[in-house]
Amino acid sequence: MTSRPATLVKICGLRTQDTIEAAIAAGADMLGFVFFPKSPRHLGYDVARRLRESVRGRAEVVALTVDADDATLDAILESARPDMLQLHGRETPDRVAHIRQRTGLPVMKAVGVSTAQDVAAARAYLAVADRLLFDAKAPPDARHPGGNGLAFDWTLLAGLDLPKPFMLSGGLDPGNVAEALSITRAPGVDVSSGVERSPGEKDPDRIAAFVAAVRTGAPRGEGPDKATEQDHRPRPERG
Repeated sequence: MTSRPATLVKICGLRTQDTIEAAIAAGADMLGFVFFPKSPRHLGYDVARRLRESVRGRAEVVALTVDADDATLDAILESARPDMLQLHGRETPDRVAHIRQRTGLPVMKAVGVSTAQDVAAARAYLAVADRLLFDAKAPPDARHPGGNGLAFDWTLLAGLDLPKPFMLSGGLDPGNVAEALSITRAPGVDVSSGVERSPGEKDPDRIAAFVAAVRTGAPRGEGPDKATEQDHRPRPERG
């Protein structure tokens, strides 16, 4: 009997050396650098360059962009030298294919989910993306497409069989990620606001608790973050 591969863990929106060290020490596989000025997690190119040097050989760097043009992508590649690009905007399959070919990097396409139709529509990216990320669909008045602390109905992904790997995001935290994985069997998870003290400020203890909950399959945390039977349903935005 073969064992199930370990679940990949991505901590997104890291902005400081101490939280990068916390994520690596906890055992995160991927570190997300956000390049989107409207986000409280946005990185400038100089900061990205400095942080990238400290990560070399210890974890993969994923650069998150939102409908970035080619010039912006060039600047991101020069400063962050990412291992993967995460496209979190309204990029079409043609645009995804263009970016992948132009940069020579693997691409993860984020897809907002609120209904089964959204999951089905994601298949349009299977031929052009290396990985999909299923995130909660942002509300109409949201300032940014991800990191809103919202979950979607995880049962929409139950039994999902895709020819490409995927990650689960949206409203995950140390208290509910084990339940999310038990429902979706996702091969990877991506967290941002669920390991923060406030928008854009990561908490090293919550990062460690999140990764531990993924690795052990047990819920972590107390109070409002403790897993309950309702955790897989949409929740109000944090902060």
